[in-house]
Amino acid sequence: MGENQQPFSKARQFYKTHAQLFRSTLVGLLCTVYAAYVLGACILNFQRALALLVFSCLVVFFMAYSFIKRHYGKKLLRCAKPFGNSWLWLWLKWGLKAVALVSLILWLALDTAQRPKQLISFAGICMFLIILFACSKHHFAVSWRAVFWGLILEFVLGIVVIRTDLGFAAFQWLGDQIETFLNYTIAGSSFVFGNVLIKDIFAFQVLPIIVFFSCVMSILYYLGLMQWLIMKVSWLLQITLGTTATETLSVAGNIFVGMTEAPLLIRPYLPDMTSSEVHTVMTGGFATISGSVMGAYISFGIDPASLVSASVMAAPCALALSKLVYPEVEESKFKNQEGVKLSRGNQKNVLEAATNGASDSIGLIANIAVNLIAFLAVLAFINAALSWFGEMVNIEGLSFQVISSYILRPMAFMMGVDWEDCPMVAEMLGMKFFLNEFVAYERLSQYKKKRLSGIEEWIGGEKQWISVRAEIITTFSLCGFANLSSMGITLGGLTALAPSRKSDFAKVIVSALLTGACTSLVNACMAGILYVPRGAEASCASFLSTANFTNSSYDIYVCCREAFQSITLSNTDQLSLNFSAKTLANCCGLYNHTTCIGNSLFV
Repeated sequence: MGENQQPFSKARQFYKTHAQLFRSTLVGLLCTVYAAYVLGACILNFQRALALLVFSCLVVFFMAYSFIKRHYGKKLLRCAKPFGNSWLWLWLKWGLKAVALVSLILWLALDTAQRPKQLISFAGICMFLIILFACSKHHFAVSWRAVFWGLILEFVLGIVVIRTDLGFAAFQWLGDQIETFLNYTIAGSSFVFGNVLIKDIFAFQVLPIIVFFSCVMSILYYLGLMQWLIMKVSWLLQITLGTTATETLSVAGNIFVGMTEAPLLIRPYLPDMTSSEVHTVMTGGFATISGSVMGAYISFGIDPASLVSASVMAAPCALALSKLVYPEVEESKFKNQEGVKLSRGNQKNVLEAATNGASDSIGLIANIAVNLIAFLAVLAFINAALSWFGEMVNIEGLSFQVISSYILRPMAFMMGVDWEDCPMVAEMLGMKFFLNEFVAYERLSQYKKKRLSGIEEWIGGEKQWISVRAEIITTFSLCGFANLSSMGITLGGLTALAPSRKSDFAKVIVSALLTGACTSLVNACMAGILYVPRGAEASCASFLSTANFTNSSYDIYVCCREAFQSITLSNTDQLSLNFSAKTLANCCGLYNHTTCIGNSLFV
């Protein structure tokens, strides 16, 4: 028996002796196969394989960075240490700040010369910064490095995402992929609820997306991919803004998860965090939205690229504004990431992680559903009560939306929204803060659907939808959990993690809520500065000559409006040569316009 087991023992011993060689060989073979796969995909169709190539290059970059840091990091730090406090380094830092500031001023001067409307959004940022500084807890302790670099980083991200063709295409592609990915929810929800229910009923159409996304996020956490991504984002924010490890990790986590899940990343460190760090953790939660509810908003029809961009840009802005409102005056124990570790959870395998993720979403779904029922019912009651009180003094149509549209209209205007769109945007801002962002995004989706359907902009003196620019700005301004009901959720979640800090949490939560709300508004101002219409505008005359007028659309409406405006009637009733009589007759068949009335040329 022993002789029979001897060859196996020798083989086992041989494997143990050369285990590292076997692992290296296997990894090398897998890398070679993957490289051949990427190369083959690029040769067959480079455009199709571009996303795969970019993703592979990013992975290689971070792997190379990790290798260099692990083996040569300490040596490089020792070599750079003599320059850390030298005059050369100080001059370099101040030089970079000066170059960044001058570049920003020149860019604003040149860019806004063509579009002066963008200066309103810039003035909006200045207004919010002045208000927040006036409300600062310690005016003379403000870390201007964190404020400056946080806003600069947000601005640079905005330029990359909104202005550059490559960045815009990348985030548009990412948004489309997320939308396609979330559509796989239909396979599960249609089997459980049937095709009819998931098409017509909100609860069966939107809420299953949260189950699917929560399940996927749990799997990614089990595999360690989310922790790795959060650590990289946190590292970038920390080295630029100079914030501490724990608060930066939490804010970076808020890009992907919700305001109650992100603090779980730093749960062991919450009892020892300073009040300023706690304020930043709360602000990050209020200033962003979770990936799960982002999927729900995308299903409403909200632009995916704008939602992803808003959530990413909010992270550095939240850190900057939090340090402006509640500067650090204590000694933090977590100035670097060396002592901070992210756990991978206690799941035994991928299947358990998927099951736990789906089960954990039940509470979130129930919370969303009951809050929607409650808030919409309360809103209807408030509107009925306000209407009754208004009628007592001959004020017709008084409602919460009307009051919000007046009170918050200046704020909407300072974000860069056209004055005629301000009442509708202000109404949604009021819904977001006093009710929740779910209700506000649902209202925004209604306006967007009306615009895309091509109905007239004004019907009976009432505006039916807002412009594309206003939609983008509103999407950014609503992208955050900063509403009154979120205070209780945040306070309850953090108290459960660190009961000894309950009083400290209660002291800063109102300030964090307002800071988080201002973060979304500053983010919207950034979008207002950077947004420009994209794509080459096609000739409306050629478009309308081939358009199908059976159903209206936004493009048909815009071009018909241009046609009506371009008509030049002379004494001989000659039409403008740009549009044919048939085209104008088709436009008059869809839309009412003064030029259509009694004009024999359109008959």
